[in-house]
Amino acid sequence: MRELRIHGRGGQGSVIASKLLAVALFREGEWVQSFPAFGVERRGAPVTAFLRLDDDPIRLRCEITEPDDLIVLDPTLIDAIDVTAGLKRGGTILINTEKAPEEYPGLLERFRVATIDASGIAIRHGLGTKTQPIVNTAIVGAFAAEFGLISLESVKAAIEDEVPAKREANYAAAVEAHGAVRSAGPREVSHV
Repeated sequence: MRELRIHGRGGQGSVIASKLLAVALFREGEWVQSFPAFGVERRGAPVTAFLRLDDDPIRLRCEITEPDDLIVLDPTLIDAIDVTAGLKRGGTILINTEKAPEEYPGLLERFRVATIDASGIAIRHGLGTKTQPIVNTAIVGAFAAEFGLISLESVKAAIEDEVPAKREANYAAAVEAHGAVRSAGPREVSHV
């Protein structure tokens, strides 16, 4: 089983990113489970979403405390909270940032780091606003490129199934992010 945790802020698209990944992974033949965790404050407050995937049915029904990999939609969370708590050594962290992976030397000592300017991509495609871009489809495109678990065809189908507005812009953001993700550090073998 492979477990993924997504850290973001309310309004960025953490929950929908998790759902899109689940739909795309299911289309690729994986068993999946996706669910969010957030408090009463949602817009701007920290949000966590969880995703499990496996070749077999998933029977666990609890939050993920020791993920294999992370997605961080708001890079300020890296310094604000310990997003890497429980992350398995050698796991991958996909970060929404303009920075290169090498600008995270403390993380690179223990993990593979991948970066994508999902906010810039979302803004260019009119997804959200300049102050509150919605980065979920760009992150899903970057995930597809970095992890190799889902195809762009499955991403497109998930967007068509789950995104009611701006489907073409959302898919264009995913495609752009797919071609722009940068990574450094060792690649671990898939747990699935």
